[in-house]
Amino acid sequence: MNWTPDLTVAAIIEHEQGFLLVEERIGESLVFNQPAGHVERGESLLAAVAREVREETAWRFIPEALVGIYTWRNPRNGHSTLRFAFTGSIDDYHADQPLDPPVVATHWLTRLQIEQRAAQLRTPMVLSCISDYLAGQRFALSVVAAVAEP
Repeated sequence: MNWTPDLTVAAIIEHEQGFLLVEERIGESLVFNQPAGHVERGESLLAAVAREVREETAWRFIPEALVGIYTWRNPRNGHSTLRFAFTGSIDDYHADQPLDPPVVATHWLTRLQIEQRAAQLRTPMVLSCISDYLAGQRFALSVVAAVAEP
């Protein structure tokens, strides 16, 4: 049996005890998620996470460490996601940049505020990533090295 999960990346970005989350419209619901998205064909994980953060938040993201690798199976449809979550810094904000649909807004939320919105999180991976980040879990970026053809 083939396992073909969606390959995604996410950014765990903390500033002054707040985490940068996106509010996005999925179907008829508004949900909260880290800046995250799919890896495009031929794109490295690091390039993908930097692109997704810029598109969804208007910030430039500089990956500094891998927080973890997560799998989640959606109980509603059985579809699986494989997520690589990175942490890093941001700079170069473009206030006039439109945010990629389905993002409707960005928010800086504390861990407590995120927990209070648990029913509105896009997936349980949102809190799992933050918990691991707050526990100090970090791996060198070299563990996700892209290997080129000789």
